[in-house]
Amino acid sequence: MMPGRVCSTAIAVVFATMVVPACAATIQITMENLEISPNDASAKVGDTVEWINKDVFAHTATAGSGDFDVNLPAKKSGTTVVKKAGTVEYYCRFHPNMKATLKVVP
Repeated sequence: MMPGRVCSTAIAVVFATMVVPACAATIQITMENLEISPNDASAKVGDTVEWINKDVFAHTATAGSGDFDVNLPAKKSGTTVVKKAGTVEYYCRFHPNMKATLKVVP
């Protein structure tokens, strides 16, 4: 094999084996009129969940598992990055009737 072809082949092998990382998404969940929407959301590990509080009073997004506890002042938003797969049930500590589920896949 000629020296130029060895270099070209080596470069081709390097590019062929490179893994292009998937882009993380931002999942938006709204709290309005004492309701969480969507009530059942899906995300992937590494995604960011943004909770948007449209109410005039504070809420939280508190995971029953302890995975996250995000404070949401009135008319503000908060985020968390999803770190592990599984189904997470969460609620508002101030309004325990506000419940929802986040399904996280790897």
